[in-house]
Amino acid sequence: MDKRILVLNGPNLNLLGTRNPAVYGTDTLADVERVASTAAEAHGLATRFVQSNSEGALIDAIHAAREDCVGIVINPGAYTHTSIAIRDALEAVAMPFVEIHVSNVYAREEFRHRSYLSGLASCVIAGAGIQGYGFAVERLAAIV
Repeated sequence: MDKRILVLNGPNLNLLGTRNPAVYGTDTLADVERVASTAAEAHGLATRFVQSNSEGALIDAIHAAREDCVGIVINPGAYTHTSIAIRDALEAVAMPFVEIHVSNVYAREEFRHRSYLSGLASCVIAGAGIQGYGFAVERLAAIV
């Protein structure tokens, strides 16, 4: 496998499975990694997983992806609605990325309807639970 994708998860996604299961379900971050890995392997892609609650660490991971990745799956968590810096980093690395959200952000609070990333994304997936990570990998595989 010489092609790799970065699967990047932002703040509070380390709490999947226990944080507000009515909204996010009971699947864990380990389950997310299993879904994404399985989808990637089916297309001959390797994966690297990074989760951080820190905006700077997420940006550093995006920058590092330039070295050995062909695309990014990103669930930026609440940074979706606030981080121009993450948007700028994704624009700067100039590789395809898929924005993913476990919940349907458009069925939630108004402030969650605005994404700084969607305008740059190759695809946006929201509300498919962790299955959305598999969809995101499938889409990246089709692009790359």
